[in-house]
Amino acid sequence: QVQLVESGGGLVQPGGSLRLSCAASGIIVSMRAMGWYRQAPGKQRELVATIAEGGGTNYADSVKGRFTISRNSVKNTVYLQMNSLKRDDTAVYYCNLRWGPSNWGQGTQVTVSS
Repeated sequence: QVQLVESGGGLVQPGGSLRLSCAASGIIVSMRAMGWYRQAPGKQRELVATIAEGGGTNYADSVKGRFTISRNSVKNTVYLQMNSLKRDDTAVYYCNLRWGPSNWGQGTQVTVSS
């Protein structure tokens, strides 16, 4: 059974940085396309970054140039480095499969506020 546990969120000032982690079990992250998603209050969940099996990455326009997705095969963990954070980045962040996401974890709250 796939289990994904997100961590690393918190309260940060605009312009600050955070690094999110997603520890996976039941899948091998380097063999699956993975994604980071987020859901802001009152909005639908959106895909913000993906990493393909081959390592290629893709980003939503709203985070391009500020966020970086990566993975560690030994730790079976996916990361999201978030720099130059904006208030609009405030959301609960989740990781999951890029295709056919399911078994959503609890996510990690990111709040950008002064």
